[in-house]
Amino acid sequence: MSDTPTSTGSALQITELRFTHGRSDGARFTLEMPHFTLAEAEEVLLVGASGSGKSTLLGLIAGLIQPDGGQIHIGGEDITRLDGAARDRFRGRSIGMIFQTFNLLEGFTARENIELALLFSGSPSSEHRRRTDTLLERLGIERPGAMPGELSVGQQQRVAVARALAPRPALVLADEPTASLDPENARTAIDLIRESCRGWAALLCTSHDPSLKEAFERVEALD
Repeated sequence: MSDTPTSTGSALQITELRFTHGRSDGARFTLEMPHFTLAEAEEVLLVGASGSGKSTLLGLIAGLIQPDGGQIHIGGEDITRLDGAARDRFRGRSIGMIFQTFNLLEGFTARENIELALLFSGSPSSEHRRRTDTLLERLGIERPGAMPGELSVGQQQRVAVARALAPRPALVLADEPTASLDPENARTAIDLIRESCRGWAALLCTSHDPSLKEAFERVEALD
């Protein structure tokens, strides 16, 4: 089996998405997205001020939050119609996630963090080590036996990217992945994420940093 996924159709299609929740100050927050499409292998930067709903939108796309209405198709599957267990299984094999703080599991090595992601992907266990070693080599992770705390910030991000790509997802969601980095390292990190996803998965990245716009051909604003 090739390490590069092949499929047809849009990686992500959103139709009439609606979500409302209350805030701690008593106000109501409403997110509405009538239509949004992300093609296979396409890269999109979603910008917006803090509190505009970028992280909420990614949570909805990932199936971590249930919308009040609308449809979210990922690789042709409407994730809003899946029940909890089925949604978790779908997420494990079809969606990669990169977080601002990386969320690597302490007590597990870099290699084990990647292999754990594969446990939830539905892929044959016989492929896990080969897949992991391919990603380790591709992303230049030279200390696969190191614990997260023993790695630099840049190395931790490489492990986080490898973990996101391990299940061969149709879609990678990167939620403010450069928010804790200085401008120089932020651009390096974005270039790494884009290059790593290219040809492997579509990428939807959120940021409130306007300087990252020049890195993406397509930029959408969430007001």
